[in-house]
Amino acid sequence: QVQLVESGGGLVQPGGSLRLSCAASGSIFSLNVMGWYRQAPGKQRELVAGITNDGITNYADSVKGRFTISRDNGKNTVYLQMNSLKPEDTAVYYCNYRHRVGTLNVWGQGTQVTVSS
Repeated sequence: QVQLVESGGGLVQPGGSLRLSCAASGSIFSLNVMGWYRQAPGKQRELVAGITNDGITNYADSVKGRFTISRDNGKNTVYLQMNSLKPEDTAVYYCNYRHRVGTLNVWGQGTQVTVSS
């Protein structure tokens, strides 16, 4: 069992910044991928950014150059630094943990990010 606890969402003005955190606990497997997805009202959940246990990252085109994903393996925590936020970034952001081998795939409870003036 793996549990995820997210924090850091909130309301920010356009052009502002937020940092999301997600801490994983439980039966952590060394070969894993952690990432962030988001879902806006009426839209499908989409990948924002992911990072492997050895630091390989990938980003959605819409956030490249603005968002940075990082992780602290000692703390089993992944971070998403979001800069130059736009209203279209408004969504519920979900943390995800999955094994690189096998089928385990775990979701956090979600944290709301609202970008509005």
